[in-house]
Amino acid sequence: MPTPASPRRLIVLTGPTAVGKGTVEAKLREQHPEIWVSVSATTRAPRPGERNGINYWFLTEQEFQAKEAAGEFLETAVVHGMAHYGTLLQPVLDHLASNTPTILEIDLQGARRVKQRAPELGLDVLYVFLAPPSFDELKRRLIGRGTETPAQQARRLETAKVELAAESEFDVTITNTTVDQAAEELWTLIAREYQINA
Repeated sequence: MPTPASPRRLIVLTGPTAVGKGTVEAKLREQHPEIWVSVSATTRAPRPGERNGINYWFLTEQEFQAKEAAGEFLETAVVHGMAHYGTLLQPVLDHLASNTPTILEIDLQGARRVKQRAPELGLDVLYVFLAPPSFDELKRRLIGRGTETPAQQARRLETAKVELAAESEFDVTITNTTVDQAAEELWTLIAREYQINA
């Protein structure tokens, strides 16, 4: 698979569950619509209001496995032992080749997989870790969402502890004290990497 002639740096954004990756990314896109954020593929069923190609590419298990076997994914992961998730490679390469600021907002498993594959694909990647101000604040945010049962919250908090311990694997850490502040710090990094006047 060809790589871009002179690729810009791919930005990989990750962090623990419930840290606000999606919220920060949405704020960033609202302020800077020229940014392209990869749409992940998944085998899970769409939630109410989710649209194919906007929120996720919803694939059957067979479609996902066929794309994986054909090498069409940059990274894949099984999340919570159930659904498959992955980042399609070609759209990432296409956006990098066109000098479009390109972000992958993915979990720790996915970021580690990108780190493994980047050298073979000739990708230059900046790995950004979004951290909470504290574990207590992360716990407050997770419980405050009210979208999980107590058992699910406990499982996610245990996962978050493992994910927080991986912070040193990343090039840059942004503490998500407020969404506006975190989005602004992320934009500053992107502007530097893509030589955009911020």
